[in-house]
Amino acid sequence: MGITTRTSLGWGLETLELEIREANLLAGRRADIVPNRGDPVQALRDALAHPLDYPALQLALTPDDHVAIVVDEGTPHLVQLLVPLLEHIQQARVQPEAITLICPPPSADQPWLDELPDEWQDVHIEVHQPGDRKKLAYLATTEEGRRVYLNRTAVDADQVVLLTRRRYDPHVGYAGAETALYPALADQPAIDEISTQFDTEVPDLEPSAIQEETREIVWRLGAPFFVQVIEGAGDGIANIMAGPLESSDAGQRLLDARWRVEFDRAADVVIASITGDPARLSCEDLARAFHAAARVVQPGGSIVLLTEAAPALGPGVELLRHHEDPALVQQILLEEKPSDLTAAYLWATAALQARLYLLSGLAGDIAEELFTIPLEHAGQAQKLLTERATCILLPDAHRTLAIVV
Repeated sequence: MGITTRTSLGWGLETLELEIREANLLAGRRADIVPNRGDPVQALRDALAHPLDYPALQLALTPDDHVAIVVDEGTPHLVQLLVPLLEHIQQARVQPEAITLICPPPSADQPWLDELPDEWQDVHIEVHQPGDRKKLAYLATTEEGRRVYLNRTAVDADQVVLLTRRRYDPHVGYAGAETALYPALADQPAIDEISTQFDTEVPDLEPSAIQEETREIVWRLGAPFFVQVIEGAGDGIANIMAGPLESSDAGQRLLDARWRVEFDRAADVVIASITGDPARLSCEDLARAFHAAARVVQPGGSIVLLTEAAPALGPGVELLRHHEDPALVQQILLEEKPSDLTAAYLWATAALQARLYLLSGLAGDIAEELFTIPLEHAGQAQKLLTERATCILLPDAHRTLAIVV
């Protein structure tokens, strides 16, 4: 039978205990995991006071400046981080009414705005509208001949600041920082073009073609200031850094140090999980977890995803419910370009690679229509760990870049 080991895997706000044959549990190589920052607010203040290759942000501002802050609404502890950023800008005597918060689409109803202290109620809020030419401004034509239209408020601002997570992305390699400006704040044709391009290559520190063009566009915009958040386990934050465009590569290295893991071979079974507050999770988070697991599972193997989330289904994910062929769904998605194209496409891609099992807050009949086998409790994952089945465990799989080398 071989030696059996007991191991635990966090999921949601729970922990699952598993028994696995030691010879079957495939270990990955990764950097030492950085613990979550105990005080994210102080980490942000430190990053603002000591940015990489840049003076403190407030030293680059004047009282007459108009400041645009691009906000990644998925950032953990968003309001807690936004307040010290606003305070830092105000120390340069920039008034709240001269500050605009820009949210890339698709954006929710900004419930976090209600959490902002009263002294920031005069700050403007804008959801980018890529289809409205009045809300766009021509910036420049790139060396490749692309005419670039960006959010008008960002183009007209004296200073652009971006508060974003760094994440792996199937379109541009590394999301956040410069890609939160372009294509996120571009016109609809540019957004549609890039959203239908899925790169199967593993992202590395060598910029992709899209990243190269994006950096040229950012350079033409001026000198945006980037605040890069590296997520930790659950709802935590592992790192925060700040600086100009040149700091982007350093942010990518921090992301890789926390979330890149390498395996020598693919496994028969991958048990993936998502920890933390399930209310923060979207269908795209679940799809990203399936996608991460699909990179390291044998073709025709099994992927188990454990989460407590019950996210709302977007139009793209709804398409999965009405078709039996994931490949056909992919074709339809690329033609119709729904707002949740990425989530639906990654989900369908994983379904083509492996059998999908799902424990979530979704109703069982809905889960079945999403190419998954619904589980009733986490312990059912144990049944897939047979005597011969190799296994990989992926905690917080939606943030992980797991690869076979």
